[in-house]
Amino acid sequence: MRDWLRRNRFGACLSAVAVVAACSATPAPPPPPQSTRAQPTAQPAGDLVPATVQVDPGLAQEPFDEPRQALVPRGWTLSVWARVPRARLAAWTPDGALLISLPSTGQVLVLRPTDGQPVQTVLLDGLDQPHGLAFAGDTLYVAESDQIDAYDYVDGAARNPRTIAADLPDAESPDLRGAYAHALKSVAVGLDGNVYFSIGSTGNISAEDRDADPPRATIMRVTPDGGPAEPFATGVRNGTGLAVAPDGSLWTAVNGRDNVADPATGEVDPDYVNDHPPEQIAKLTRGRELGWPYCNSDGGPANLPFIRDVQTNADGSKLDCAALPPVEQSIGAHAAPLGMSFTEGVLPAPYERGALVGVHGSWNRRPPQAPQVSFFPWRDGNLGNQQTLVGGFQGDDGSRWGRPVAAVAGPDGAVYITDDYADAVYRLAPPGS
Repeated sequence: MRDWLRRNRFGACLSAVAVVAACSATPAPPPPPQSTRAQPTAQPAGDLVPATVQVDPGLAQEPFDEPRQALVPRGWTLSVWARVPRARLAAWTPDGALLISLPSTGQVLVLRPTDGQPVQTVLLDGLDQPHGLAFAGDTLYVAESDQIDAYDYVDGAARNPRTIAADLPDAESPDLRGAYAHALKSVAVGLDGNVYFSIGSTGNISAEDRDADPPRATIMRVTPDGGPAEPFATGVRNGTGLAVAPDGSLWTAVNGRDNVADPATGEVDPDYVNDHPPEQIAKLTRGRELGWPYCNSDGGPANLPFIRDVQTNADGSKLDCAALPPVEQSIGAHAAPLGMSFTEGVLPAPYERGALVGVHGSWNRRPPQAPQVSFFPWRDGNLGNQQTLVGGFQGDDGSRWGRPVAAVAGPDGAVYITDDYADAVYRLAPPGS
């Protein structure tokens, strides 16, 4: 076990009307922030058309026991490449196999491409909710719910296991007594060689997470040889999407809070909750603060300012929301972005450079936010607005047959998509691939 580096814990009166002769000893709180900006809406990444999902008869179990249609770019195909129960995050190995994490079974699978269906084997077993996967050369990093592990990936096997960050909070932590909503963790390796990982919040607005040891609702950083981990970015409610951009910058896709009150009324109004707050897609730098649970991003789709959360930061004393730099990009409220990856020089135009995000779809919005695979074009060191790359997983009545988790570009020029609802891995192939 390693010791954690403990975080450092970081008048004039105004008269309401001219006839008031003296100021109150307790200044009135500032007026509530107003939310008047447009909300983010995904646009098609290109000319999307309905296409029947291609399924081998041997893989045609539910939900593919009947024809399913998706929206894909014109000329592209979407096929069921493999059936993997509750498939989550994915990463390509140096020798061209696809790793899939299975938190539900404690396993990491290897899917090795063949001329037909991939050959599936178990790479790792007996882990605590493995989720995030990342490579740095031949070193594989795996994010378990309670620790970050490193392995040497040699000849298709994971060897020489060592723990570089231990004692991470999960449902087994004694102080949490099984109450942990976001125990799954993600991991990425920066161009600086450091390892970055997410620690989600225990709940919706559990402000005590910020003062925990190690802090929750945080993106942490640790050196690859282990040692004390330290907070890199704070106020990140659940940064499940974690990826390194072509220029080496670190980005996160965040699952934001639920049931936020309308700042104009202080009431939890379903019409307001439906579209607030937008999910954050943010570039992370050391010390970046993303506001949770005291400040909420507002508007969109790009350069979103922060406004005060009137439930948790009524008088603005908890955090100065107006002083926080705006968030670079966003997705519609409650859309639940999960896996995030960058692609460069693999896919054809207009998808050759950008971020792929698996959007799981909302559970608490009416009508529900639809699941999809989103694409954010990469331009001049920043991400453009959200676009839909693959859609059609949800019907007009809100029913769904699939919920993408992650999307990663493969060495063959196709995109591989995990779906923990349909228990599938899809292959999205451009013409000629």
